[in-house]
Amino acid sequence: MLTGLHAMRRSQLALGFATGLAFGFILHRSRVADYGVLIGQLLLRDFTVLKVMISAVITGMLGVHALVSLGFARLHPKPGSLGGTVIGSLIFGAGFALLGYCPGTVAAAAASGRLDALLGGLPGIVAGAGLFAWAYPGLRRGVLRRGWFGELTIPGMLGAGRWAVVVPAALLLTAFLVLLEISGL
Repeated sequence: MLTGLHAMRRSQLALGFATGLAFGFILHRSRVADYGVLIGQLLLRDFTVLKVMISAVITGMLGVHALVSLGFARLHPKPGSLGGTVIGSLIFGAGFALLGYCPGTVAAAAASGRLDALLGGLPGIVAGAGLFAWAYPGLRRGVLRRGWFGELTIPGMLGAGRWAVVVPAALLLTAFLVLLEISGL
């Protein structure tokens, strides 16, 4: 199954496009592309964004690992470093602080016709990606190599099987979601 899909580039593109549309629709319908909801999350007054993200993490974690276990997918962890994580976090945080959107929500907001996202967010993403691409050769030899941890995964770090980590993590996150709902947050 995997080799068949890898050989069909148009099917991959169509599947990616359909998945992106579905993702954007879900972001829009769950209101996490709404500026007021995003600011409410940052002010710790509206936990809609946190609830949607945790639900997505649980669903994605269980789904990806089920696909891997069934032989329909393979994981290819990307190597990382503390330096890369810090740089990425600063860029992400600066964009979020300046406009109030993250990359996914800015795309959904722009598709919904919000001019701040369309005229500020999308050009910001393109400019930021271009700047990073321009600076990447120098960053790759320097700060992005600091604190290198390679292809580390949580199961690998713990020396445990993937399901021994995924199931308890999903249960803990689900319990946290239930607590958020019970508390009225």
